[in-house]
Amino acid sequence: MSDTTSTTAMVAPVTGSGALVLQLKNVHTFYGAIEALKGISVDVREGEIVTLIGANGAGKSTTLKTISGLLAPKVGEITFMGEKISGMKVHDVAAKRVVQVPEGRRIFPRMTVEENLGMGAFLRTKDPEGVKSTLELVYELFPRLRERRAQKGGTLSGGEQQMLAMGRGMMADPKLLMLDEPSMGLAPVVVETIFETIETLNKAGITILLVEQNAAMALAIADRGYVLETGSVVLQGPGKELLHDEKVRKTYLGEA
Repeated sequence: MSDTTSTTAMVAPVTGSGALVLQLKNVHTFYGAIEALKGISVDVREGEIVTLIGANGAGKSTTLKTISGLLAPKVGEITFMGEKISGMKVHDVAAKRVVQVPEGRRIFPRMTVEENLGMGAFLRTKDPEGVKSTLELVYELFPRLRERRAQKGGTLSGGEQQMLAMGRGMMADPKLLMLDEPSMGLAPVVVETIFETIETLNKAGITILLVEQNAAMALAIADRGYVLETGSVVLQGPGKELLHDEKVRKTYLGEA
């Protein structure tokens, strides 16, 4: 398959059976005078795992920050469950149950594991029983966190901190969970555990938007994927098709 044929096939819109949860239409985002996103369009449907892959600086993390309200698009529109959220404040987007687990974990090192998890539920003050139920679910997913619930977050290993960051995101009861580089800096055996957990969360009904440096593992579990280059979507399609695409394998999987 030639690169031209591959690109044409993959850029054709892909429709899934689930309801449209998130849609980015022609989104342009700037850092000052620098255009970081150049008119990207992305769809995420209910129950999917959708992944964004690309080299460093391609615009993957910028996309998540634009969705969550940390950055405001200069052009274009973002809708969640049919409602426009582009231009909303971060806390208003979070109140819609759009939850981002940031790159680098960013846990609170001086708080205990359980206190960190509690911070994830800060918008659920009227649902104490639901918070208790979610906390139990997090402990079932991550038994190590239960064992270390009274331990300071800063004393955990890198893998345990990533589990804590994901657990904290779960405490917000997300409709859309956005994961930014969850495998970064982790040992291979821990990475496998993290990806297994992502699949478990998805099977439990959580829609996931995944930004990941490990393109092979991300595409292997994704329903659909988007390939970003310098702020533009250059390929899109089912995850397993992208995994076997000649251009993707050469450019992002390091295959000759």
